[in-house]
Amino acid sequence: MIAGERVRLRAVEKDDLPHFVEWLNDPEVRRNLAFYQPLSISQEELWFENNLTQTPGEQTLSIDILSDGQWMHAGGTGFKNHDSRERSAEVGIMIGRKEYWNQGYGCEAMRLIVGHGFQNLNLNRIYLQVFETNPAGVRCYEKVGFTHEGRLREARFHEGHYIDVLLMSILKSEWQKNSGVSQ
Repeated sequence: MIAGERVRLRAVEKDDLPHFVEWLNDPEVRRNLAFYQPLSISQEELWFENNLTQTPGEQTLSIDILSDGQWMHAGGTGFKNHDSRERSAEVGIMIGRKEYWNQGYGCEAMRLIVGHGFQNLNLNRIYLQVFETNPAGVRCYEKVGFTHEGRLREARFHEGHYIDVLLMSILKSEWQKNSGVSQ
C-alpha cells in the first residue's frame, strides 16, 4: 500500500470491478479518458485477469479516499508503456466518484504514484497525455510538477469534433528538487 494523508493506493481487488464498470460507463467520467465505448463486467473481468499478469510496476492500482473515517474506493491509477532501458513510463489516473472531484484528491493520488515511480520503480521520466478540454487535469499535473512538452494537434476525435492532446512530463531530478528528496 502507498499511503498519503487523505489518499492511498492499493492493489485492485475483484470487488472493485463493479465500481470501475459504473464509472467507465458514465459519460461525464469518461469525458477525459481514452475510453469511448460502453464497458461490460465481463470485459472488466478480462482486464482484471490481464492486470494480474503484468509486472508489479505496470499493474493498475486502486485509489482509496479517506472520507468520514472510512476508506472509500474512488478511482484508479498506474503506469503503462514502461521502457526499462529509458527508465520512462506513461501515467494515467481516474477519479470515478464525482463527489470527490475538484477537492485535491486526484493531485494527491498523482503525487503518490509519481513518487512511487521514482522511488520504487527507478523511473527517470514520467509522462502523460491530457485532453485540452480538461483544464482541471492540466492544473493538477502542473501542481505536481509536470512540464508541458508538446501538443498533438487534433489528435483525438472527441464528442463529435477533433481536439488537441497535450503532452506533459516530469523528470526524477525535478521531482526530487520540488519534493525535497535527496538524490
